[in-house]
Amino acid sequence: MDLQAVVDDIALMMQPRLGEGQVADYIPELANVDPRQFGLAVTTVDGQTFTAGDAATAFSVQSISKVFMLTLALGKAGESIWKRVGREPSGSAFNSIVQLEHEHGIPRNPFINAGAIVVTDMVLAGHKPREAIGEFLRFMRFLADDDGVTIDERVARSEHATGYRNFALANFMRSFGNLEHPADLVLGTYFHQCALSMSCVQLSRAGLFLANRGTNPLTGFSVVSPKRARRINALMLTCGHYDGSGDFAYHVGLPGKSGVGGGILAIAPGKASIAVWSPGLNKVGNSALGSAALEMLATRTGWSVFGY
Repeated sequence: MDLQAVVDDIALMMQPRLGEGQVADYIPELANVDPRQFGLAVTTVDGQTFTAGDAATAFSVQSISKVFMLTLALGKAGESIWKRVGREPSGSAFNSIVQLEHEHGIPRNPFINAGAIVVTDMVLAGHKPREAIGEFLRFMRFLADDDGVTIDERVARSEHATGYRNFALANFMRSFGNLEHPADLVLGTYFHQCALSMSCVQLSRAGLFLANRGTNPLTGFSVVSPKRARRINALMLTCGHYDGSGDFAYHVGLPGKSGVGGGILAIAPGKASIAVWSPGLNKVGNSALGSAALEMLATRTGWSVFGY
C-alpha cells in the first residue's frame, strides 16, 4: 500500500470542501482561525511519516491534550484515579453540568471537560500550576521528540477570560469534595494544557506510543505498559468524541480524540498514529473534514479495529 498516495488523494478530495463547519467562536482566539485549512499526518510504527496539506502548521490541540494529561495522571496515581472519574460514555455535550448533579460530582469519563478538570487536579498535586504546566510541556516535547512544541499564551488567556462554564464545573465538583485544589489554580493549569500548540506531524508522533503497545518506536522509550496503552485506546474509542463517539466508531472504527481547535488524533493499533486538522466543526464539536478524512483513510487502509 502506497500510504503517501492515499494521504495525497484524501487531501485532494478535501479541497472542494475547505471551509465546511463552524470554528469554535466561543473562544475568541479560535474564532480568528482561517477555516479553509486542512492537514493530515500519518506516522507508522516503523517510523515513517506521510503528510499532506497543512500538516506542518501548528494549531490549538484543545481537548486532544486530555489524552496526554490522563497518561501523566495514570503514571502518578495509577488505577486509583478511577475513584474520582468514571470510564463510561457521557452521551452529553463536553461541557454539560447536568450529569454531575445526579452522579454526586463524579464526572462520567476523563475526556469530558469535568473529567479532564479532575485529572488536571490530580496532576497538580504537590506542584504549583507553573510547575505542572512545565511538566506537561516537557512530557509533550518528549513524546513528539521535538522541542518546538509550545503553549499558546494568547489562547490560554482567551479561554480563561471566557471559561465561565468550566469555572462552574470546577466549583460544582469542589462542592462535592472531588477537587482538591482551588478552582482558579486547577483551571489556570487546565487552560494552558488545552492551549497546547502542535502540528499534525508533531501530534502524530506524540501519539505513536499508543499505536505501539506503550513504547515510542522512534525513540525506543517505554511510555506506559501495553495494558495501559490498550486501556487508554479503549477510552478514546468509547469517549473520545463526546456525544459523537458512537458515530465516530461507526464510521471510522479507530480510537480517537477530538478537540474544538479542529484537530483529531486517531490510533490504528499496531499500525500508525494519525493526526488530522481542519478548524470547521460539526454540530457535536468535532472537525467536519477531519472526521470525513479519517473515514476515508480507514476505508482505504482497512485499519478499523473492527476488522476489514
